[in-house]
Amino acid sequence: MSELRPRSNRSTAPQGIARHGQLKKSNPWPVIVKFVAAALAVVLVSGASVGAVAFNSIYSKREVVTLVSETLGPPPQIGAIEGGFNILIVGTDTRVGQGGIGGSEEETSSVLNDVNMLLHVSQDQTNATAISFPRDMVVGIPECAWEDGSGTKGYSTEPINTALYYGGLPCVVQTVELLTGLPIQFAGMISFQGVIDMSNAIGGVDVCVNGPVVDPYSGINLPAAGTYTLQGFDALAFLRSRKGVGDGSDLTRISSQQVFLSSLVRTLKSSETLGDVKKVYNLANSAIGSMVLSSSLADVSTMASIALALKDIPLERVTFVQYPGRTGGTGIYSGKVQPQESLGDALMAQIASDQPFLLEAAGDGRGSELNPNAPVPVAPDPTATDAPTVAPIDNTGLPVVEGIRGQTAADYTCSIAY
Repeated sequence: MSELRPRSNRSTAPQGIARHGQLKKSNPWPVIVKFVAAALAVVLVSGASVGAVAFNSIYSKREVVTLVSETLGPPPQIGAIEGGFNILIVGTDTRVGQGGIGGSEEETSSVLNDVNMLLHVSQDQTNATAISFPRDMVVGIPECAWEDGSGTKGYSTEPINTALYYGGLPCVVQTVELLTGLPIQFAGMISFQGVIDMSNAIGGVDVCVNGPVVDPYSGINLPAAGTYTLQGFDALAFLRSRKGVGDGSDLTRISSQQVFLSSLVRTLKSSETLGDVKKVYNLANSAIGSMVLSSSLADVSTMASIALALKDIPLERVTFVQYPGRTGGTGIYSGKVQPQESLGDALMAQIASDQPFLLEAAGDGRGSELNPNAPVPVAPDPTATDAPTVAPIDNTGLPVVEGIRGQTAADYTCSIAY
């Protein structure tokens, strides 16, 4: 019996979307968007460091869309949202306005949400969890209003990345809410145009690999085990790589990408980045300038509040996880990712409890593993007068969520070579 839980008997999809049952298995460009999407969540951390005038200048570039659940009036105060707040970051594979990145505008007839990352921040703002959903995971797509306003599509069971095609960003939000049971107050959608600028803006990201990562399909060429500082094209090529890391699947590619993302968080939260106004401005400009925001997020005071909420969360309490799934399926969905809802329910219940938790291990042993040469944490010197004292994070007694792949931003990990 399928683990999917449809809430409607309507399962007929319009013929125009049928091609998605036969998507190419190695479309690299959505992976680039994954970097931008994840980086955006961290850009919110640094947004509070940008001067008011500069921030408003950046913010004026955004596009706005209204979610189904949104009503007239000011957005909710994030500290008053019961159970914490949730932000959905969506990456679109559109070629429109991308300057030829990924191919011509005519190459893709429809637009997909190939990146879906839900960021949960606890109500007390002491921990955060970013959940990645595999783009080919077959889920229930709820009834959504067609984006062109021509009517409403019925319920269907399809890969999650078709939701954007049907009803734009609001439909993606409804789909993730249906899957997770979590309310989503804020949402943003971003394309891959600013990826190179973003990686260059912060001076690159340190990435560890446990062996040669060479992938002619993406263009990455890391000839030996070690740590490399990646930016520009190299950063994109690493994030695009599927055949160069893990077992060559999208699931282990996500684990490998978390090696990059955890290092990205450490870089963005470092004093060298947050203390550099030019870096912060360029990074925020690259991200927000290419975004579509929900009405609730398209508010300067709300964005600033979110930035302040994220700014002081310890690295040990910023956790990247992957919604559990396995490859399988039949018919047109053969080889697609099937959600493991028993594990997913356990993960969602823990997140809904709004309490921090631990994973069984950092990395999954297939796409990523602990870095044996990771720096040893140094306890702060209580006698020092010229440096801030940071209290150690006590994880004693935290619950362990079993069967979930991921790591914290404090975990130094290496991508496993293919």
